[in-house]
Amino acid sequence: MQSSAHSEKLERELKEAQQIGRWLSDDERSVLEQQEKSELLLSQQRRNRRQRLIALTVVCILIPPLWGLAAGLSFYLLFPSTAKRVALVAGGGIALLTLLMTILSAFIILNFINLIF
Repeated sequence: MQSSAHSEKLERELKEAQQIGRWLSDDERSVLEQQEKSELLLSQQRRNRRQRLIALTVVCILIPPLWGLAAGLSFYLLFPSTAKRVALVAGGGIALLTLLMTILSAFIILNFINLIF
């Protein structure tokens, strides 16, 4: 059983060497295996996150006051990169609007104080 696993490993390494055009060193092989493991972990995390978002969207659809949140989650699930850009632009707009409103409020309060005194 151990020899069959060893022979399968050797065959796999031979195929990799034929594809690359050379044998990989042990360090290169370990780096490559580490990259494959991290890519697999990342894809699994994305899949789990997507499943949780789908479940949350279904729950939000079933509760009428949360339909807006369900629409936002659905948009994010369908178009993740566009949704991130829209959220970034909206966040920047809200921050800018908050700053402008603060400045305007301070200006109005200062004018009101000047009228009183």
